Amino acid sequence: MHAATLMLVGGLNRAAPYFANVRGKGLHAYAFDEGSGSATLLCEATGIDNPTYLSLSPDGRFVYANSEVFGWPEGAVSAYRCDLEAPRLQPVNMQPSLGSITAHSSLDRTGRFLLVANYGLGPMDEGPNRAIAVYPIRPDGGLAPPVASVAHAGSGPNAARQERPHPHCVLASPDNRFVVVADLGLDALIAYPFAADGSLDAASAVRSVLPPGCGPRHFAFRPDGRFAVAICELNSTILSLRYHRDGGRFEVVESVGTVPKGVAENHCSGIAIHPGGRFVYGANRGHDSIAIIGIGGETGRLSLIGHVPSGGTTPRDMAFDPSGRFLAVANQDSDRLSIFGVDEASGALSLEHDIEVGTPMCVKFARSRLA
Repeated sequence: MHAATLMLVGGLNRAAPYFANVRGKGLHAYAFDEGSGSATLLCEATGIDNPTYLSLSPDGRFVYANSEVFGWPEGAVSAYRCDLEAPRLQPVNMQPSLGSITAHSSLDRTGRFLLVANYGLGPMDEGPNRAIAVYPIRPDGGLAPPVASVAHAGSGPNAARQERPHPHCVLASPDNRFVVVADLGLDALIAYPFAADGSLDAASAVRSVLPPGCGPRHFAFRPDGRFAVAICELNSTILSLRYHRDGGRFEVVESVGTVPKGVAENHCSGIAIHPGGRFVYGANRGHDSIAIIGIGGETGRLSLIGHVPSGGTTPRDMAFDPSGRFLAVANQDSDRLSIFGVDEASGALSLEHDIEVGTPMCVKFARSRLA
C-alpha cells in the first residue's frame, strides 16, 4: 500500500426539470496524481439516485452521497465504503434526509457527524420539510438515524426564487461550536449552537442578515477562521464576511461582482478558498467562467483579479486537491471535469486536463491508501 489521493465525482442519472441534461451514471472514484493533475478511473457505483452532493471522510474510506430527486417529498443520504483494493464502492446504508431536494452535506470538525441541508420545494406543510439534519457516523462508517433537525420559515424579496426557505449549504464553524446554514431563500446565514452529542440549540440560533435578494448559495471559512466568503446565486456576487467566533455572527465586509459588467444571464454556484487563504474562486453558470478574487489577510477586503473560462458549460461545483496545486471544476452540461493548475503566487489558473464524465455535479478529494 502507498499513500495516494482519491477523487470522487457524482453524476446526475435521473431527470429533473431544473437540470438541462442527465447523462451520468452515479458515483465515480478516481486515483488522482498530485504531481501531474491527471486522474485514473478506479470504479463506479450506478445503484444510487442522483448523487448531486458528496462528502468524503478525511481518510478517504467513506463517501456520503445526497440523493436529490425531483418529486420525492424526502431525499436520502447514502454511505459507501471505498474499497480501493478491489476496487469498488460498497454500499453501507441509507437514511432519509427529512426534507426534499437534498442539496448539500459536510462532516463536522470531529468527523463524528454528517450535516445535511435540504433545499426544499413545494408547500411547507407537505413532507417533513426540515432545513438541516445531523447524523451520527457509526463505527462501520454507516449513518445512524438523525439526532437533530431544524426547520426554517420565511421568504425573501425575489418572489420567483425566494418564495420559501431554501437552505443550500451547511458547515460546522472552525471550532465546531456552531452549525451554520446558508439559506438562499432567506438571505441569511443562520448559526445553531452545536453540542458534542450532535444536538442543536434552535432557540439560541443567531441569524446574520445578508443583502436583500442576494440568495447565498454556498460559503466557506478561510483557513484561519477569521473570515468567511459566501457566493450569492441570485445577484452574482461574492461576500467577504468577518466571523465573530464567540457569538457565531457574520459581518459583511465587502461585496464584489463575479461577472463582467453587462453580463445579463448568470447564476453563481460553487465557491472555493485556496488552502493558502489568499485567493477565492467562484463559479459562474451562464458566463461559464471562474472568477478569481484576492482576499486581504488582515482586512478581508476583496479584489477581483480576473476570469478564466471554466473549461465547459455550467460549472456547478469545484474543489482543490489536497496539495492546493490543482482545482477541479465540474462542468455539468458539457460532461466534463476540468483540472486547472494553480499559480500559488498570483492565483492564476491554467487548464491542464479534461476528464469526460456524464453530467458531473460534485467533486471531492481526500488522501487515502491505494494498493
